[in-house]
Amino acid sequence: MNNDTINKDNFRDLIDIYISKWKWIALSVIIAFSFAYINLKYTPNQYQSTASIKLNDDKGDKKLSELTALQDYGLFSSNSSNVIDEVQVIKSRSILTKVVEELGLNINFHVLGRVKDQEVFMDPPLNLNFIASDSTVHKMSTTFYVTIIDENTFKTSKKNSKKLFSLDKEDENSKVYSFGDRIESPVGDLIITPNIGVYGTEKDAVVKVSVRAIANVVESYQGKIKIGTTKQSNVLTLSLKEHIKSKAELILDKLIEKYNEDAVNDKEAVVKATSDFINNRLEIVSNELEQVDLTAETLKKNNRLSDLGTQSSIFLQTEKENEQRLITTTNQIQLIDYMSDYMSEGGRDTDLLPANVGIENSNVSAITKNYNDLVLQRDRILKNSSDKNPTVVNLNSQINALKNNLDQSLKNLRSSSEITLSALNKEDRRISSQIYSAPKKERQFRNIERQQGIKESLYLYLLEKREETAITLGMSSPNAKIIQSAYTSGTPVAPKRKVIYLASLLLGLFIPIGLIYVIDLLDTKVHNKNDVLKLVKAPFIGDIPKSTKRKQIVNKIDYSPKAEAFRLLRTNINFLLKNKDEKGKTIFVTSTTKQEGKSHTSVNLASSFSFSEQKVLLLETDIRVPRVTDYLNVDAQKGLTDYISDPDLQLEDIIITDAINEHLHVIPSGTIPPNPAELLMNDRVAKLFEKIKKEYNYIIVDTAAVGLVTDTLLISHFADMFVYVISANNVDKRQLHIAQTMYEENRLPNVVTLLNGTTKKKGYGYGYGNDPKTKKWYKFS
Repeated sequence: MNNDTINKDNFRDLIDIYISKWKWIALSVIIAFSFAYINLKYTPNQYQSTASIKLNDDKGDKKLSELTALQDYGLFSSNSSNVIDEVQVIKSRSILTKVVEELGLNINFHVLGRVKDQEVFMDPPLNLNFIASDSTVHKMSTTFYVTIIDENTFKTSKKNSKKLFSLDKEDENSKVYSFGDRIESPVGDLIITPNIGVYGTEKDAVVKVSVRAIANVVESYQGKIKIGTTKQSNVLTLSLKEHIKSKAELILDKLIEKYNEDAVNDKEAVVKATSDFINNRLEIVSNELEQVDLTAETLKKNNRLSDLGTQSSIFLQTEKENEQRLITTTNQIQLIDYMSDYMSEGGRDTDLLPANVGIENSNVSAITKNYNDLVLQRDRILKNSSDKNPTVVNLNSQINALKNNLDQSLKNLRSSSEITLSALNKEDRRISSQIYSAPKKERQFRNIERQQGIKESLYLYLLEKREETAITLGMSSPNAKIIQSAYTSGTPVAPKRKVIYLASLLLGLFIPIGLIYVIDLLDTKVHNKNDVLKLVKAPFIGDIPKSTKRKQIVNKIDYSPKAEAFRLLRTNINFLLKNKDEKGKTIFVTSTTKQEGKSHTSVNLASSFSFSEQKVLLLETDIRVPRVTDYLNVDAQKGLTDYISDPDLQLEDIIITDAINEHLHVIPSGTIPPNPAELLMNDRVAKLFEKIKKEYNYIIVDTAAVGLVTDTLLISHFADMFVYVISANNVDKRQLHIAQTMYEENRLPNVVTLLNGTTKKKGYGYGYGNDPKTKKWYKFS
C-alpha cells in the first residue's frame, strides 16, 4: 500500500470522525445561533453619521489683500495649516469638552423595557437641576434609577426594579420623593422635574439616569469619532457611531461649529494682539521721531545751517574760482620772471622782446610794443647808415629808456601779483577749511535725516496697519467650510447581523471540530485499519464489529455484521492456507495484552468454520486466564493442563462436543497450574498437536497474550498461521511495536492482523448483512 493511499485513507478517516459526531456539531451550531439571536435581540442598533468639511487656505482666502501684510515679517510669519495637525485640533479635549458640556452628553437617560432599554436624548423624560457647582458635578459619576409612581411622586434606587429573575433584595436606600424636592446624591444635591407627556414619564416607568465625569465622556468620544483624510486634499470626513441617529448628527455638527468658533477666536486673538502691539510701537516710534527732530534742530542752530547742500555747493564753486585766480596769478609771476630773465641776458640790448606772452598788463604790453617798434626802426636805418648816425643814437637812447621803464614795470607788476597770490592763498585755505568740515556736518545731518526717514516711514506704516487691523477685527472667517452637514443612513452599521450569524456558524463549527481534532490528536488508541497498517507491516486480514453484551457468539443462520465479518475472515484464512493439507490447519489466535477479544475471536472463528460442516477443534491454551468455556457455557471438569500432567488421561477424556453444533469440539484449558510455562514445554503437548492435526480439519488455538507472558512463544512452532488480534478503541498504538517485532523477527509464523471491536454502524460489506426475511418499510418504485 503506497503513501498516497494511506494519506487518502487518513483523510477519509478524519472525515468519518467528524461525520460520526455530527449530532454534537449540529447541537453546537444551534447553541451558537441561539446566543447570536439573543445577543442581536438585546443589543441596540448603531447608526453611523458622517459629515464633510474643507479646511480653508488662509493665503488664498483673504477679505483684504493687505490685511495680513504683517505675516511677511519674521514675528508674524506663518505656514499654511497642516491637515494632520487640524485633525488633532478637532479631536482635542478642549473642543470636545465644549461639545459635551453644551449638549449635556455626560447625562444619559434610558427608559427600561422588558426586552431592551431605550435611550432618550432629544426629549428626556426628566430634568436634572444640580445645586452644586459645575466644577464639582462634572468630575463625578453615578448611576441611579427613577421609578415614576404618579404625576407628582417618584422613587429613586440604586438597583433596577424591573430586572427579571433578580435575586437581589429590595434596595434599602430606595426613597419616595415629590417632583421638585431636593435630593441628595453622590454628585451633590439636585432637583428632578418631569417633562410631562414625553416617553418615560408614564406610570410605573423606570428611567436609568447615568451621570458620568466629563473627562471620561470626552475620552470615550476621542476614540469613537473617526476623521478620514485624503492625500493632496484639504477635505476631512468625520464619522461617529451612536444608537440614536439625531444624537450622532448633533455631536458632529456641534463639533464642527466649536472647531470653527475656536479657529475664529484664535484669529481674533491674533488680530487683537497685533493691534495692541502696533499701538505700543506707535507710541514708542512717535517719541523716537520727536527726539530725532529735536536733534536735527539743535544741529542746524549750532552750525548756522539752513541748507547744508546749497552751502556746500557755494563753497565748492568759490574754491574753484579762487583756484583759477590763484593759477592765473602764479602764471603771471612766472611770465614776469621769464620776461625779466630774458631782458637781463647779456648781448641782447638791441634784440627784440617777445610780445603777447600772456602777461595781463596793458602798460607792459604797450611798452613792449613801442620798444620793438623803435628797435625795428633803428635796424632799418642801420642797414644804410652807421652807429654814429644821430637818428640811430637818438633811437638807442629811446630804446634804453623804454627798456628800463619796462623792467621797472615788470618789477612793480610782480610785486602786486605776489600780494594778490598771498591773498588768494589765504582765501583758498579758508574755503578749504569750510569744505573739509562740511562732510562731517553732512554725515551728522545725514544720519539724523536717515533716522528721521526711518522713524517717519515706520510711523506712517504702523498708522496704516492700525487702521487695517481695526477693520480686520470682527471679520475673521471660519477655518472649515462645511461641504456636507452630518447625515445618518437609515441602515444600522452595528450589530452586523450577517457577520454575527456567520461568526456564530463558524464558532459553532470550530468549537466541536476543534475539540474533536484535539481529542483525536491526543488519542493514542488504535481505531481503524490505517492505524494498524501504519504500525504493523504484517498482512491485514479483516476487522470485526463490536459485539453487544446480548449477542457474543454468531449463529449458523445469522445476518448480523459480525457474522458476515467472521465469514469473510474464514474465507481470507482459507485463501492464505490454500497450500496446506485438508486436515490439520492450525490457526493460533493471540494478542498483545489481555481483554483484546482473542477468546471471543477464537470461539466465533471456530464456530464459523464449523458452520461450513468442517470438523473443528477449539483448543484453549490460555491456561492462566481461560475464557472459552464462559463463552460456550461449557462445564468442563478436565482440560489441557490435566491431559499434560496426567499420562493416564486420554485425549477423548478432555474433548467436549458443543451442544448446539456437532462439528465443533472443544478442549478447555483445565485446571489452572502453578507453573503454566513449564507445563507447556511438556512432550505431551507435541503429541497432542500430532493427534489432533490428524483428526480435525481446522484447529483454532486460543493462546495467551504475547505481550504479557511467554506461553504462546513456547508452542508457536505448532501453528500454520497466527491471527494477531488488536482491540479497536482499547489498545495504545505504542503497544503495537510488540506485534511489529514479532513479525520482523519471524518469531510467530505467518502472522496476520485482525482488528476487533470496530464501531461501524452500517451493515458489513456492500449493503449485505441484513436479514432477507425482514420487511423493509421503504420501497423504491
